[in-house]
Amino acid sequence: MVSLLWLLFIVLLVLWLVGFAVNWGAFIWILLIAALAVLALNLIAGSRSGRWY
Repeated sequence: MVSLLWLLFIVLLVLWLVGFAVNWGAFIWILLIAALAVLALNLIAGSRSGRWY
């Protein structure tokens, strides 16, 4: 589950960076917020399992 969250975070972050190049407007900020939320969930889930990878 933790690896899946990292993958989702990376995908959202890449889409956010592509959004700057394509000029998607406010959509890139929604992607950034979603990526940060997934990162926070990943860090919380990782600290519960005791593994950091």
